[in-house]
Amino acid sequence: MSLTNAPRFETERLILRGPEMPDAEPFIAFSADKERSEGFGYIPQRDEAWRWFALNIGHWYIHGYGYLTIEDKETGNPAGICGIWNPEGWPEPEIGWVVYEGFEGKGIAYEAAVAVRAWAYAELNFTTLTSNIVPGNTRSVALAERLGATFEREYENVQMGLDHLYRHPAPEALL
Repeated sequence: MSLTNAPRFETERLILRGPEMPDAEPFIAFSADKERSEGFGYIPQRDEAWRWFALNIGHWYIHGYGYLTIEDKETGNPAGICGIWNPEGWPEPEIGWVVYEGFEGKGIAYEAAVAVRAWAYAELNFTTLTSNIVPGNTRSVALAERLGATFEREYENVQMGLDHLYRHPAPEALL
């Protein structure tokens, strides 16, 4: 059962849905994996990763959007998270993504991000989105650029330090 009022929608290979309690364990495992989570926010302490999971649930209640769980249709397993993030201190709403171990290199983040961006533009009436990417995170830069986002500026992220802001195309540019 979803812990939020998040929508549920499907793509060819994925189900995007609100977080459920069984999704906490895969997120906690991802957070403790320094190599995979460094560009998102490495959280080696289990209790702190659990708090971030709960924070996302609260984010949904405050903003009406947040990170969705990416569920692989074939296996039914959580494959990552993708959604719109805008906590206190962020310059503006951001589309972000994370793919868990065993799901990388399959186009899952791209498929999820396209669906989430379309939802944000059509249902939430956003006119723009950003992706905030830690310098050196070449895989996220490549995905942002594949999505049509372009580098706009550097800024100091309150959580991550120096960050690069990529601007996504406006809805009308995607038609």
